[in-house]
Order: sequence, then structure tokens, then C-alpha cells
Amino acid sequence: MKFRAFSAAAPLFLGAAIASLLSSTAAHACACGCGVFDVGAASIMPSNSDTGLSVWLRFNPMDQNRNWEGSNPASADDNGDKRIQTSFYTIGGQYMLNHKWTVMAELPVISRALTRIDDDGGVTGTSGSLFTGRVTSLGDLALTATYTGLSADMSTGLGLGLKLPTGDATGPNGPAGGAQFDRDTLPGTGSSDVIFSAYHVGHLDGAGRLSWFGQARYQIAFATRDGYRPGNELDASLGASYDLGAAGPITKVAPVMSLINSLRAHDTGDNASPANTGYERLLIAPGVNLRMGKLRLYADIELPIYQHANSDVVPGQSGQLVAPHLFNATLSYDF
Repeated sequence: MKFRAFSAAAPLFLGAAIASLLSSTAAHACACGCGVFDVGAASIMPSNSDTGLSVWLRFNPMDQNRNWEGSNPASADDNGDKRIQTSFYTIGGQYMLNHKWTVMAELPVISRALTRIDDDGGVTGTSGSLFTGRVTSLGDLALTATYTGLSADMSTGLGLGLKLPTGDATGPNGPAGGAQFDRDTLPGTGSSDVIFSAYHVGHLDGAGRLSWFGQARYQIAFATRDGYRPGNELDASLGASYDLGAAGPITKVAPVMSLINSLRAHDTGDNASPANTGYERLLIAPGVNLRMGKLRLYADIELPIYQHANSDVVPGQSGQLVAPHLFNATLSYDF
């Protein structure tokens, strides 16, 4: 869900590229939590007018190459999944209807490669061999509405959204019919989810250059299918930004520092892996917002400070793959 920090918060989010304020693994199906890309400074957009359209493209590469059990790294031999490499390309648009209401739509395209041990021989024909499955597909469409009429400067907002099951929730099969992907690693969840979100921004100095923000979003699956229900997820961020002003052709430069917390419950259902899903993590995200006229760029790198991954105790099926760092880059344009 995207919220604008409009007039009073414009110095805070110069050039921020839109993201949703919180989510359950962002359209879930990430096996690791791509919803983290939907919180932070990039999720609140500035505006110089009472109405207007913004569009954006967001890029998030993620390389999950470390097995994690509980609060500690673990041996790769414990997990049949060895590596998940994903590129998320998200297109979106947001329109401010009036001073109180904004609507937004966002659709990801997900390209993923999953390297795993093929134990049943269904994909490669050789039990226990290493295999890499690949899928590129649309993800799940998110539609949201935000109410910003709680204060005159629109610095506080509440949102309600719906995630639709538009993404691929079946995936490709191997030559002998064996599934290449588990349900939690597919581009779509097959579920319809409701999204609740909220944000607030404020200033820490009289000039309005030093600003802070807080936001939270909770996503719940209410309609599921095929024996799989993604875990509910709560994501939240707290951060600050300082407007340095112009630098050459760049009209606004604002460094940002954020703390991002994600908490996801176990997946459930016959086709889920409850013991090896669900996590908690805390990340620190230094970034920068840049603006050149109507064009804006936001970028950050997100580094884990703490992470706990639920894990089974079955040999060869224990742990979750995590990434050593995450990256977020969003390019947006205000019409």
C-alpha cells in the first residue's frame, strides 16, 4: 500500500519510489519474505499538488544462498533447497483523487531460479541429483485505497487493500511430471488477501529538513485454494531523513536511514511446510531519495541485524534460505 506524505512531509520523501506499507511476503510466495520491499522510506510519496498521478518501476534482486535454522546459520546439507535467485520487477500507479483519498495498483513480474536436490527423480531422472528450476510470471495484483484526511497536512493515513490471486500458483513441471517448485516458492499464492496499513510522518526541526516516519502493514489471507494458506505477515518501519537541498541538476537530495521489522506466521495446509515457514527479522536500511523535477529515484540496501527462521528437525528438510542483503531501487514519475 502506498501512502503520500504530501505537503508537510515532502522534504522527507524526496524522490521516494512507491512501495506498500507492509505486507506478507509481498504477494507472498517468496519463501523468505519479499514483503520487506514494501516498507521503508520508499513507500511514502511527496506531492506538490492536491491531486495527481504517479507511476513507478521498482527493481528488487534477491539471492537466498544461506541456510538458516532458528537464530543461527546452519549447514547447507540440512536443506534440500540450495539457492533461490529472484528478480522482482514491479510496476505501479497511484492517483490522488482529492485531499482525502488516494488509490493505487501494483503488479510484480517475478523471475526465479530455484536450485535444489531432486529426491524423487521426477525432474532429472536421477534421484538425489542437483537441479535448477526456473519460472518467470506475473505475481499477485494489489489494489489499495488510502484515507489521508485525518490531518490537514495529510501526514497521517490509514489504508485498506486487496491482493488478488493473479500470479502463477502452479508452476512448471519436469519431464516426468515432478513439481519444480513448492507452493511457497511460486510467484503467486493462489490466495486473496486483505491488507490493513497506517503511516505517520513528522518533522524534528523548525526548518522541516530533518523528518521522521513510521508505518505498519498487516496482510491476511482470507480465501485460499489447493491446500495452501500463506502465513499472515506484519511489517513495520521506523526511520528518519534529512533534506540536503539541491546538488547540480538534482533538485533534492535526502539521505534516509530506516529500521525494518518483519514477522510472518507459519504457512498452513496440506501443501504447505509449516515447520519450515515463518520468520522474524530486523534490518537496517541506509538509502537515498533523489529528485529531478518530476522524476524521482529511491535506492537502499537492507542488511539483517537479527533474523529467526522457523525450522524442522528432519534431515535434508530443515531450515530456510536467507539472503545476506537486499536491494531496493525505484524510479517514479509524477504527472
